[in-house]
Amino acid sequence: MSEPVAGPVGSVVPGALPQRRAGGLSLPVVSLGLWQNFGDAVPFADQRRLVLHAVERGITHLDLANNYGPPSFAAEESLGRLLATDLRHVREQLVVTTKAGYGAWAGPYGEHGSAKYLTASLDESLRRLGVDAVDVFYSHRFDPRTPLEETIGALGRAVRSGKARLVGISSYSARRTAEALEVARRLGVQLAVHQPSYSMVNRWVEEPGDDGRSLLDVTAAAGMAVVAFSPLAQGLLAGRYTHGIPADSRAARGGPMRPEWLTDETLAHVAALEVIAREGGRSLAQLALAWVLRDPRVTTVLVGARTTEQLDDNLRVADGPALSADELAAIEPHAVDAGINLWAARSSDL
Repeated sequence: MSEPVAGPVGSVVPGALPQRRAGGLSLPVVSLGLWQNFGDAVPFADQRRLVLHAVERGITHLDLANNYGPPSFAAEESLGRLLATDLRHVREQLVVTTKAGYGAWAGPYGEHGSAKYLTASLDESLRRLGVDAVDVFYSHRFDPRTPLEETIGALGRAVRSGKARLVGISSYSARRTAEALEVARRLGVQLAVHQPSYSMVNRWVEEPGDDGRSLLDVTAAAGMAVVAFSPLAQGLLAGRYTHGIPADSRAARGGPMRPEWLTDETLAHVAALEVIAREGGRSLAQLALAWVLRDPRVTTVLVGARTTEQLDDNLRVADGPALSADELAAIEPHAVDAGINLWAARSSDL
């Protein structure tokens, strides 16, 4: 990415969005994930335009991981360019988070949950971002091959070294979250935040675990912030697939949304949800985001908009009314699992 940064530097001022507070964090109700639209295939000017627009609209939480791009660390490098220029003067108004757990480089210490991998990945993330510390560093997934004491211990050392201000976990099940919290208590580590997938068609965080508590129950009892990712189910709940698979969609490009998930039954439920959204004066995406935010245990929803227009549509949920009891009752028969939790077998089912 060699394009120069264009436009005035230091002119971005964060707007105002409603905030929710938990786990020592105050987060806007809508946050921006830099997962799939911040790799080398996307012009830097487009990435810059989206991030600066998000901040101007009040999105002060920017979420990353070491494998976001592609290639690995590309999204962090892009944001690092912005933190050194346009966003330099507002760095401490932003919550910048990153994760390690999935594949970032080759070899036995290029993924999973070992202390060696987590430490090396965080150092590389800080180098790419051009910062001394991130606001949250996550264990991106549960690793059954590594003792939790090692993984959580590495998170604790990240805080004690000053490289992370807070730490958390992502996609851990209710059972594994409870275990991680107990290990963290013994080690004197605060797990401040959990980042699970959650949407109207992916409701695993509500399901009771071994002790009868759901993941949302466990996180609430621990006072953790909850950052709900994929609330639009990879575009499914943004209406992207109502009339087939667009050529530029994630399903068509071989992304995480797989065409075989777009069954007639699932699309019929989505069509019914679109009717409910329209009758309430909302877009389908706004309905989906409002539904996740209906639960006060959810601190923020993490969106991955490709354009400023998509982002603006998502942000209207912050100004809109809460879903009524009648709307929630109408949604319930269609808010059913669509089998799209592609992270389950690699974390939350373990």
